Amino acid sequence: MNVYILVVDDEPDVEALFRQQFRRDLRSGRFQMEFALSAPVALERAANVRDPSLILILSDVNMPGMSGLDMLPKVRAERPDVPVIMITAYGDAETRRKAIERGAVGLLTKPIDFAQLRQEIDTRLEQAA
Repeated sequence: MNVYILVVDDEPDVEALFRQQFRRDLRSGRFQMEFALSAPVALERAANVRDPSLILILSDVNMPGMSGLDMLPKVRAERPDVPVIMITAYGDAETRRKAIERGAVGLLTKPIDFAQLRQEIDTRLEQAA
């Protein structure tokens, strides 16, 4: 099965960081990563994938225009089958509460603990298999 993860962040250097952290997985074809620089682009991509190959969405909270928190209920309504993990520089209790209330399965704080993220991805890959 060809599975992928959608990463949503307005910072262009995030793509290079994720590709570096997961280079072995990406090279081996274990999963693919797609990147969206805005919430509207991410919503469009999530809506256009109609098979179970989208296994996880990782989204920044603070983005210009539509924030990750604003995108969250929209993407959950469109794709309730796809878990969403929010990423924020501010891991305060209020942000965590809003993210969970709006449908996130978790919240990671920056700098990202890639070992923890890898565990999350491994769990999603096992569920998709």
